[in-house]
Amino acid sequence: VQLQAYGGGLVQAGGSLRLSCEASGSVFSIKAMGWYRQAPGKQRDLVAHITDGGATNYAVAVKGRFTISRDNAKNTVYLQMNSLEPEDTAIYYCSVVASRTGPYFRYWGQGTLVTVSS
Repeated sequence: VQLQAYGGGLVQAGGSLRLSCEASGSVFSIKAMGWYRQAPGKQRDLVAHITDGGATNYAVAVKGRFTISRDNAKNTVYLQMNSLEPEDTAIYYCSVVASRTGPYFRYWGQGTLVTVSS
């Protein structure tokens, strides 16, 4: 399973960005999809998560500003980020829990850089 993320870039504080991530390859089934981020010198943390049933959860720091969604037909997960703050600057990684033929495994994308200027 390959994950390709798009949409990162440089934006001013208060602006918006939309990230997308498509899972490709021999994907049989995707359970959870999510976005994580890692700021310089910090650990990678969960930003938002969505199940195959559409249930979502968010990190406290982004709740009310970010929205995660998914298009199951396209095996794609999105992250709409509004009211961005300099503290949101990080490399954003998408991740899915997917099955190719049997057991489920977690897969990671390559990351996309989001920089928010003050």
